[in-house]
Amino acid sequence: MHATTVPETRPGPLALVGSGEFTSAMLDVDAGLLEGRPHRMVIIPTAAGQEGAGSVGRWLDLGRAHAERLGVEPVALAVTDRAGAEDHDNAARVNGAGLVYFSGGDPGHLSDSLRGTVLLDAVLDAWASGAALAGCSAGAMAQGTSTLAPRVGGVRPGFDTVPDLLLLPHFDRYRMMRGRAAEALASLPGTTAVGVDEDTALVWDGGNWTVRGRRAAHVLDAAAEPVRTAGPGEVLELALRPRRPTR
Repeated sequence: MHATTVPETRPGPLALVGSGEFTSAMLDVDAGLLEGRPHRMVIIPTAAGQEGAGSVGRWLDLGRAHAERLGVEPVALAVTDRAGAEDHDNAARVNGAGLVYFSGGDPGHLSDSLRGTVLLDAVLDAWASGAALAGCSAGAMAQGTSTLAPRVGGVRPGFDTVPDLLLLPHFDRYRMMRGRAAEALASLPGTTAVGVDEDTALVWDGGNWTVRGRRAAHVLDAAAEPVRTAGPGEVLELALRPRRPTR
C-alpha cells in the first residue's frame, strides 16, 4: 500500500487596504489577489452593521458590482452582528472562495462580532488553504492583535491574523488618528504601527509586504509618525508575519 500524500497548503495573500474598497482604484490590486484562485469573491460588510440596513446594502451592492467587473462570482453575506456570524449557513458560503473581503465601518464592531465565531473560522480556514484575504479601513484594522475603536474610544482585540500589528488606514487624510494611536501604543509593548494611505494596499505575499495602488504605506514610531515609507511597487520592510490564529 502507498501512503496517501496530503497536498501542502499555505496561506494566500493578505491585503491591508487604506481605503477604496470596491472602486476602480482597487481593480488591479484585487485582480492580482484573485490570480490563480477560484473566481468567487465573498463580501462581508459586518463593520457597517451598526449603520443600518441602508449602509450594509450599499456595501453589498458595491461589492457585487466590483466582483462583476472583475469577472468573478459575488457572494454577499449580509452579516451585521454576532448572531449572523454564528450562522452555519453563512459560514458554509465561504467555501470555495478565491477572495474574502471585509469592507469598512467600525473595526471594534467587526472584531467583537466575528472573533471566535464559525464565520471567522471559515474565513481563516479558507485563507490558510490558499484563498486571498483583504480588509479595507475597518476591515484592515481588525486584522491586528489590537485595533483602535474610534467610535467607543480605546483599543479592542482584533482577529490577530497579523500579530503585534496596529493598523492606521486613511493615513494621508486623518491626522487625528495618529494621536489616538500614540496613546494606544504606550500600552501595547511590542506592537508595530503601520499607516496605509487612501487608494492603497499593503499586500503580504507569503514573504514580503509590497505596496500596491496609488500612494504609500509607512512604518510608524511611538508617536505614530512615519519612520520608513514605501511607494507603489516597493517593498515595505516589516518583521510582521501573518498566520492563522489558533482557535
